[in-house]
Amino acid sequence: MNTMQGAIIHGGQRQVELKEFPVPEPGPGQVLLRMKAAGMCGSDLHNIYRTMNLDDPGHYQGCIAGHEPCGTVEAVGPNCKRDFNKGDRVIVYHICGCGHCYACRKGWIVNCTSDERSVYGWHRDGAYADFMLAEEYTLLGLPEELSFVDGAIISCGFGTSFQGVRRADVSGYDTVLVVGLGPVGLAAAIISKARGAKVIGVDISPERVATAEQHGCDLGLLAGDDTLDKIKDFTNGHGVEVSLECSASQPGRMLSLDAARLWGRVVFLGEHGNLSFNPSFTVIQKQLTLHGSWMSGISEMEDTIEHIVRWKIRPEEIVTHTFPITQVREAFEMSDAGEAGKVVFKWD
Repeated sequence: MNTMQGAIIHGGQRQVELKEFPVPEPGPGQVLLRMKAAGMCGSDLHNIYRTMNLDDPGHYQGCIAGHEPCGTVEAVGPNCKRDFNKGDRVIVYHICGCGHCYACRKGWIVNCTSDERSVYGWHRDGAYADFMLAEEYTLLGLPEELSFVDGAIISCGFGTSFQGVRRADVSGYDTVLVVGLGPVGLAAAIISKARGAKVIGVDISPERVATAEQHGCDLGLLAGDDTLDKIKDFTNGHGVEVSLECSASQPGRMLSLDAARLWGRVVFLGEHGNLSFNPSFTVIQKQLTLHGSWMSGISEMEDTIEHIVRWKIRPEEIVTHTFPITQVREAFEMSDAGEAGKVVFKWD
């Protein structure tokens, strides 16, 4: 096969185009992957398909889209240093860095400060194609216990959630509030339960609240004027030890702060939007610890994979719809209309 199909998103125009491309050849230090599953991330939908902020220097570059890849090794380029063979099952850590800056040396490639930093599906060809070129160092093994769909979801959403839960050091000592029960929030709730916590989930969608309860949330709440009172009642008036904010909304962020008890820990995972509050009464006098958590490091993603297997979590259980890549336009239209939760593209 000398050609493949790949999807281009026409940023900010609510258009997706499926085009034919030559199958690439792996260069030095690169591996050609045959795609088996690729997730749709909310950032693709919100920040490319709908809005496309051209003032952002890191905006989408018009490449083959998709940054939640999982597949098998098809071919290995020269000068690769790891023992990959055709057919090996791999997850892709979807960000490439310079390898030399402080963040890269710590394994936090997402925070690479070099102009060489690039993201699959944003700045270089990504997962919405039959084949994908990946830098060898961004590949992580996919255990046999996990499906390709599991791996695709780990590569961004579950990895992000795992790191946020880890940042808060969630344990069985804690009651955890998760605000916003989209794919990232639902994953954060599942992981928090696996670490032994009681979990309260809040969303504006009754369907998402019901889904969170099906996945073990101890209390599911539809967002409303009395939500904070119900959280306080559930915690005997104290509030929660940990809030994980995944909604990126002003009301959601305020709820996460207001519901935290004295000396509580709050982690912001939801991106964009603004927040206005009085820090004296909201954070300082309550002696809260407030964290920002962005994606995960590559070694942290290895930990994510290991613990998801250990805890017998199946990320694919949060998927609501699957599509072949030939229906990429229909998938984006359905998601844009709010008719889907987690969407994944699958190849045979």
